[in-house]
Amino acid sequence: MPFLHDELLGNLTAGGRDFTTAHTAEVDAWLTTLLRTVTDKTQGVALVALGGYGRRELAPYSDIDVMLLHTDGTDVTEMAEKLWYPIWDAGVKLGHSVRTVKEALALAKEDLPTATALLSTRLIDGDSVLAGDLRGEALQQWRAGSARYLAELGEAGRKRHEERGEVAFLLEPDIKNGRGGMRDVHALRWAEAAEPQIPEADSVALDEAYETLLRIRVELHRVADRPTDVLLLEQQDDVAAALGIDADELMAQLAGAARLVAWTSDATWHRLRRANRSRRLRNPKPREVAEGVLLDDRVIRLDRRFDLSADPLTPLRLANAAARHQGFIERDTLSQLVAEAPDLPTPWPDDARELFTDLLLAGPPAIEVIEALDQVGLMVRLIPEWEPARSRPQRNAYHTYTVDRHLLETAAQASKHADRVDRPDLLALGALLHDIGKGYPGDHTEVGMKLVDTIAARMGFTADEIDV
Repeated sequence: MPFLHDELLGNLTAGGRDFTTAHTAEVDAWLTTLLRTVTDKTQGVALVALGGYGRRELAPYSDIDVMLLHTDGTDVTEMAEKLWYPIWDAGVKLGHSVRTVKEALALAKEDLPTATALLSTRLIDGDSVLAGDLRGEALQQWRAGSARYLAELGEAGRKRHEERGEVAFLLEPDIKNGRGGMRDVHALRWAEAAEPQIPEADSVALDEAYETLLRIRVELHRVADRPTDVLLLEQQDDVAAALGIDADELMAQLAGAARLVAWTSDATWHRLRRANRSRRLRNPKPREVAEGVLLDDRVIRLDRRFDLSADPLTPLRLANAAARHQGFIERDTLSQLVAEAPDLPTPWPDDARELFTDLLLAGPPAIEVIEALDQVGLMVRLIPEWEPARSRPQRNAYHTYTVDRHLLETAAQASKHADRVDRPDLLALGALLHDIGKGYPGDHTEVGMKLVDTIAARMGFTADEIDV
């Protein structure tokens, strides 16, 4: 590629944002030169960057998406052909279009990918007023049609997550399109362009997580020597080495960033959907589903009048209600639990033990609930030995998930067999803790058995129950 210098690809000190900024500048300069060889027009014609190129986020083998923008009545057919062919001849994967502002907006009105691409419009060369008109009118149209656009965007994200899985917990994650990946951040920023929703502190943390994902994606392209977004097991050591860390640390950093993205994304989309329903429907009155716990339009929250400091069982009651009703735990409620909920006594009361195992026996709905508790540190408060399992990779073909997600998935699967055993509570807890020794020195089975002795005794199980 005439613009992709070997020195830029080979300079491993230029990674992440430094690389994409430099790469984008080289592409800009190349395309500007090409445009000026085919036209001397400065009015009525503009070459604009879209999507990731518009955001200046070109990884080594990213597609280049551009639009040749022109005014009504300007014939740019020959100009476009002369512009595109040298790019194709260079072997570059090019996304291209030729449109007026009116044509671009008309397509964006009916096509979500076009609408979101126009939100990242950036002038490369040519008529700056024309390019500014497109960007401004595209944003105005996006905001005017936000109800429909955001509904489509949320549904597209749901389908993408089903197809691509989790970034944080999978052995070979899709770091762009999976849940917690870069596309989720793009979607949040597009949503914010219509209706700001993300608190400032969350926005700063989201940007930091995104930089981690971007840095890993740049090195993945370098190592793979091709366009790809799936971080394969066989590539992880080389990507990690390029970043100056080992593969376990690489995957832990990736998991941490993706968990934060997914957490912020889930909270934001729940707020947006709830606000949209509130506009269309009369809000039903919240109902109490456990002591001090309210279900309010699929959101689980604490009754504001409830004295949280007096009841250490409230976090477990709230978690059970969320799993049972497949509700989303309100962020403010989680923050309140962290700040005000007292720790459980040792050993746990019988009710606490029952509530915890009932949560595990709720099956797959319990996974999202426990991850919410874990995100704010409540899972480690319940089981301090959980900490080494958090986001810990299992880098072998026998495991699909990180240790913590593996344990939650195992417990969820075990819950399906609750009617086959006399003590389903012990089955579920045994499933949750079966690999708890991973992350500690020594054989994880032997270590895990000792940890279970400690954990289960703290929970108040008898010696015979612990043996089972």
